[in-house]
Amino acid sequence: MAISLKIKETDVHVGDIVRVHLKIQEGEKERIQIFEGMVLAIRGRGLENQMFTVRKIASGNIAVERIFPVNSPWIVKIEVKKTGDVRRAKLYYVRTKSARQVAQININN
Repeated sequence: MAISLKIKETDVHVGDIVRVHLKIQEGEKERIQIFEGMVLAIRGRGLENQMFTVRKIASGNIAVERIFPVNSPWIVKIEVKKTGDVRRAKLYYVRTKSARQVAQININN
């Protein structure tokens, strides 16, 4: 099980709070949209099959999870805002926790 990976020269670990800059095409225009959340899981092997899952809390306290392929041409860059101190490779238990309990994962930084 992967607990870290390198995307666009940025080291990303499970439990990190990241900002994924995505290129969105609307008709003939292109813009950059930011998806900010916690990395829940990294899965797959090799460059072609690796993916990572990011979970954020949207408006109305609704959780949104999105799965990104590592070698996607739509990912412009990734910023790591906070590093997480976790002991697991998959953080699926976060789905049942409240926002305050999830914030405890990143409290050490």
